[in-house]
Order: sequence, then C-alpha cells, then structure tokens
Amino acid sequence: MDPQQELFSALLVKLRKAFEQEGISVYDGVLPPKGTTYPFVYLAESQQVDAANKTAVFGSVYQTINVWHNDPHQRGTVSKCLLMIKQVSRTLEHTENHAWSVGDVNQQILPDNTTSEALLHGILNIEFKFS
Repeated sequence: MDPQQELFSALLVKLRKAFEQEGISVYDGVLPPKGTTYPFVYLAESQQVDAANKTAVFGSVYQTINVWHNDPHQRGTVSKCLLMIKQVSRTLEHTENHAWSVGDVNQQILPDNTTSEALLHGILNIEFKFS
C-alpha cells in the first residue's frame, strides 16, 4: 500500500477511537454535512515526498488535520483537540509496511468567517517520516 494511504487509514482509525470518548466526530473525504455537531475533526490534504535506495523507500507524509468549533470563545476546547491529535500522532510508530516518526508540527488557531456563523478553526500540519 502507498505510504500516504497507509498512514491516512491508520491515523483515521486511531483518531476516531480517541475522540469517540470525547463525543467528537472525525471525518475524512469531504467536509461533514450542514447540521453537524461542533467541534469536529477533519482529516484533510496529504502530501508524500519519497526517495528510494536499492532496497527501500523512505520519506515523509505531510498530513493536514483541521478542527472546527462554532463557539469562538471555546479556544481552549480547540487547543485541547489539537493537543490530542498531536499525542495520537506521536503514538503511531508502525503500520503494516512502514515505521513512522513525527517530525515537524505546525499549529494554527484562527477565526473562520466562511459561514454565516462565526467559527474557530484549528489547523495542524504534521510531518510523518517513514522508512
């Protein structure tokens, strides 16, 4: 399996399990429908950069993960969700075909006015190195 897809699938399963206990849904593919309960987590874009030697493929997968909340005063909740995502990501050490480690993590929290209601948007860009 492609490293990017292998990581995406494993991460989706782990995040759904972790956030289920919090009552927070995790989505992938397309954004959830109107009326979805906030906050929610969305696995967004992935980018893979790889190289090969004679016996192996190694490189990085850059995964973007979003958190949205419909109460801009709940920054602490968004921050807690982002922390949980980082903690879950760092526990992902092996999938069927690859070993993983987290490299750089870039985190942002910003207001989102793309809908009629004010939202708070957390963004994580996580580098997963694979071998």
